[in-house]
Amino acid sequence: MLTKLSRREVLARTGCGFGMAALAGMLEGAESNPLAAKQAPLPAKAKAVIYLHMHGGVSHVDTFDPKPALTKYNGKTLSAELAKTIKTSFIHDPSKAILRGSPWEFKPGGKSGLPVSDLYPNVREVADDLVVLRGCYSDQFDHAPAIYLRHTGHQLPGRPCLGSWITYGLGTENQNLPAFVVMSDGSTKSGPPAYSAGFLPAVYQGTIFRSGESPILYLKNPQGVNDETQRATLDFINKIDRIQQRTRPEDSTLDARIASYELAWRMQSSAPEAVDIAKETEATKKLYGIGEEHTDDFGRKCLLARRLVERGVRFIELISGTNVGQDWDDAHTDLTGSHARMTKKTDKPIAGLLKDLKSRGMLDSTLIVWGGEFGRTPLSQGDNGRDHHPYGYTSWLAGGGIQGGRALGSTDEFGVQAEDMKVDAHDLNATILRLMGIDHLKLTYLYQGRDMRLTDVKGFGEFSAKLLA
Repeated sequence: MLTKLSRREVLARTGCGFGMAALAGMLEGAESNPLAAKQAPLPAKAKAVIYLHMHGGVSHVDTFDPKPALTKYNGKTLSAELAKTIKTSFIHDPSKAILRGSPWEFKPGGKSGLPVSDLYPNVREVADDLVVLRGCYSDQFDHAPAIYLRHTGHQLPGRPCLGSWITYGLGTENQNLPAFVVMSDGSTKSGPPAYSAGFLPAVYQGTIFRSGESPILYLKNPQGVNDETQRATLDFINKIDRIQQRTRPEDSTLDARIASYELAWRMQSSAPEAVDIAKETEATKKLYGIGEEHTDDFGRKCLLARRLVERGVRFIELISGTNVGQDWDDAHTDLTGSHARMTKKTDKPIAGLLKDLKSRGMLDSTLIVWGGEFGRTPLSQGDNGRDHHPYGYTSWLAGGGIQGGRALGSTDEFGVQAEDMKVDAHDLNATILRLMGIDHLKLTYLYQGRDMRLTDVKGFGEFSAKLLA
């Protein structure tokens, strides 16, 4: 993409005549809305993304990657050859660790017969819409670096995340709602850098929506403040900010602050309707599990994600499992308890989201991405646990015009190593961009003298080519 020039830079580079000043003014006006909707450079299969991040690491061998050999050799030790390829935090010698078969049964789902475990019976019903990626892998063993790598393409914080890159490249179709929304149920192990704009202009960072019935605070004016008074206040603040901006022309945080004030003003008329699910039918609410003890919170998030996509929001990320005792990572010591709790919260809402999108004719234009930062080891940690496992794990995609009901890639017979059609974070992100109509090689931003991109110098492996064929 072209590097943007400020009005001051245009004048400095081209001279200060009236004609050049007029040209600079036109350019400045054209850039006044960085979130204006842009035409995708390539034919796009999807126009929005709903990213379902299972925070803490979901066990692939207990959900979407059945391993009969693991069950057969349950209680046996791992071969010395495979033991050399992995490390764990709590099992110092993997060759002495015990293989642990899944306590859940896998059954075929849909017409395709795609196997899904009993942890996800509702998702199993929509198996024909899923493309399960069994060859995912990473080189990051700890949560925060693995989350950064998956979201930003780099294991250290400070880079723009996928949602920011997509909104930078495509803008948004609704100027009265945030372009990029994040919904979580608590604090993440990675913190805000996982959904930040990094070195991109701050206007592209994710906007946090809260849990519960009021996801956005302060949508109403304080008592005694009418619209005219608020508009006058915002105009005054805008003038002050513009004066300050003259001395800091490249400070994107100031631009983002100005844009956020204006967005907040517009949201007061649009957001209440967007986040109000009261007018949804009881059948729709039931589909998502709203009103039920375990599924109400994540069900509301999934339904709100559909409503936001329906209204032109470009990228929505839902994060599941960030509270102590309610985390996928509790599998360290309580695999059966943690995974039963977390799938009970997410299974019905996720299946409901896919069914609802499909019934409304929206699934083909909405890409659903599911997965965690890594999987869980096929080895037993203690009596009832699994450790972190980045060497081979599972994610899945649905919608976005892709053909579902299939699994791509594989791990070895025990689920230890990704072997066939391997997928790293760069491959996955490049594929998501391509489904959105973006060539990952051409979505760049000049930073520190280099054209930076989400996938750095990688991306688009064998799996990407097959998925998009």
